[in-house]
Amino acid sequence: MKIFNTLSGQKEEFVPLDKNEVKMYVCGVTVYDLCHFGHALCYISFDVIRRYLEYRGFNVKFVQNFTDIDDKIIARSNERGIPWQELVEKYIGEFFTDMDALNIKRATLYPRATEEIPMIIDVVKTLIEKKHAYVSPDGSVYFSVKSFPGYGKLTHQTADDMRVTETSQTEKKEDPLDFALWKAAKPGEPFWPSPWGNGRPGWHIECTAMCIHHLGRQLDIHAGGQDLIFPHHENEIAQSECYTGLQPFVRIWMHNGFLQLGADKMSKSLGNLVTIKQALERNSSDAIRLFIVSSYYRMPLRYSLEALDAAENGIDRMRQALKVEGKPGGQPVEAGQFKARFIEAMDDDFNAPQAVAALFDLVREINRGNEKGMDVSQAQDMLRELAGVIGFTLQGKKAASSEIEAKINELIEKRNAFRKAREWKQADQVRSQLTEMGVAIEDTPKGTTWKIVR
Repeated sequence: MKIFNTLSGQKEEFVPLDKNEVKMYVCGVTVYDLCHFGHALCYISFDVIRRYLEYRGFNVKFVQNFTDIDDKIIARSNERGIPWQELVEKYIGEFFTDMDALNIKRATLYPRATEEIPMIIDVVKTLIEKKHAYVSPDGSVYFSVKSFPGYGKLTHQTADDMRVTETSQTEKKEDPLDFALWKAAKPGEPFWPSPWGNGRPGWHIECTAMCIHHLGRQLDIHAGGQDLIFPHHENEIAQSECYTGLQPFVRIWMHNGFLQLGADKMSKSLGNLVTIKQALERNSSDAIRLFIVSSYYRMPLRYSLEALDAAENGIDRMRQALKVEGKPGGQPVEAGQFKARFIEAMDDDFNAPQAVAALFDLVREINRGNEKGMDVSQAQDMLRELAGVIGFTLQGKKAASSEIEAKINELIEKRNAFRKAREWKQADQVRSQLTEMGVAIEDTPKGTTWKIVR
């Protein structure tokens, strides 16, 4: 099995540090808002990778964190006039609802940054003692980038190259590239006591503490989106290797490509988000997963309703192949070659597009076998097995939830009001919105009826 390592820039043979366990860490969400389709891309991609590692016999200890204290969390709680803890609990709950709906396996552990304060303080204290960090006059603590000669090895740049483009020089920092390990408390913000005064942890140190606490001083795989390569993961390497004295901190760094909406990356800052809840109103979780894995995980993925609909049709073809009966006891359809192709593709840096192509060829073979009166049962079992590795449920699209049903009825009432006022353009816009949700409506003498069509 070969995996592309961002650190080396090439595919490497995967040999875990411990033959009995793969230690895998995936950076989690900052819990201040709903998860969007970009999160689905990231977490489905690494869910498939985890499932395949387990399928190949590895015991995977999978850790995914929650960043539950952050500038954005504080700002959002102030906006809404609610305690930050209440905001965090709400969106952690929403996260699990979304991930479960996408059939993403639960992590082995979900540590929270605020639960790791003692470990974070220990790491920061050690870095100060080793002269890799310093305390600023206001009680903040910064990592000294110049103390770590290897800084820039993940981004394949030198510190001097990065320093030229850095613009965040402040009086508190000795070098523009230095980054906060501990932030001194500001009025009205949550804080924890430390040897340097009240404050809260910086973002990067949280993941280092959680990785080391729950997976040990060296990891097999550390993963996340490409936007985390710098500064987050670069900073993690620096502070972790300085803390432990061991290299490498992570054996293989993995990063998924960006999700694009039109010409732009989908992101909260650009305000061009499609939430996971919105996506699931329109398409099944299997279709969303097929849309994502049909693109190589390291490449950018362009969000497309047409491609999602094509994925829905593809999933229907798989489902139908499991329903044909063939001729029990007849000549069996040979399925071994498709499994071999599937494994060959996934062993080559988790090439899911090629693996899925093997599944669709297996579907075609099942249908041919059915037409010829062959026994298709073993081939169907193989399809279920391999589809399960990708994370497909191959179940039908569920009926609308009460929440979605209420939304549909609300839109229909809105459309009827526009029609009554003879505002036909607005009425057509509402119909288009319903169509995008996968809802077909029919106007009858007794009123408007609707049904989910996909």
